[in-house]
Amino acid sequence: MEARSSRELKARNYLEKHRIMELLTYLTSALLFFRPERPREYLISILERLRIAKLSGVAFPFFMDNSNIASMFEMLDSSNKGSISFIQYKEALKTLGLCTADEVLKDDGHGVTFETFRNEVNKRTQEI
Repeated sequence: MEARSSRELKARNYLEKHRIMELLTYLTSALLFFRPERPREYLISILERLRIAKLSGVAFPFFMDNSNIASMFEMLDSSNKGSISFIQYKEALKTLGLCTADEVLKDDGHGVTFETFRNEVNKRTQEI
């Protein structure tokens, strides 16, 4: 039993170290966002662009631009309050592959404004 949990821990550490789950979530989100006719070739092209971006030091183009981020925020803020709940914020980040399910985010008790949402999405995108 101990060997099994040790293997699981090593596997989890490996996935976290190399941010594999974030990558897989990003790839899945991109597939669902663009719905390409040839999904395998599309995924290969994304991975190739990621490799080139890493080698050249050039930022990888994320599939969400500011207009997409604004549209997502507007859908979440259906009552036009100018803010969304912390739960909506975290779920949006998870949906975009920018936050893991077990990641702890600080909830200050206030709603999340569009500016905060946009800045966090852009910041986390750059980290990927």
